[in-house]
Amino acid sequence: MRIGSLANALQYSTSGLTAERFRMDIISSNIANANTVARPGEDGYRRRGVVLNPTDTGVQIAGVDEDFTRPCLQKVDWSNPYHDPITGMVTTSNVDPTMEMVDMIGASRAYEANIAAFNTTKGMINNALQIGKI
Repeated sequence: MRIGSLANALQYSTSGLTAERFRMDIISSNIANANTVARPGEDGYRRRGVVLNPTDTGVQIAGVDEDFTRPCLQKVDWSNPYHDPITGMVTTSNVDPTMEMVDMIGASRAYEANIAAFNTTKGMINNALQIGKI
């Protein structure tokens, strides 16, 4: 294996670390907004997801999309200042905190796997450099 290919392995792991960290940030935002209530006439907070694309240098963050497949939830809450004066309904987000926690665990595990791959590659580079020492 050439040193150049080992350096590429470091780049792949680094791009994976960046992508998984960004995923965790978006998931954290989703969890923070899980119980938000929309103002009258507005749509509720929509769950956001990260779009990742594979590249020759690893993975690239292509963007963030909103989940329009699941509707925002509605419930009766007369005590909420944003309730509909006629029906008492309030619109909340379409975020499922349990699913977000499952996604967070997956992103965390992927982050840890990228750290392990990075450290293994770094060790291989160090060992390759030690071969030339006397």
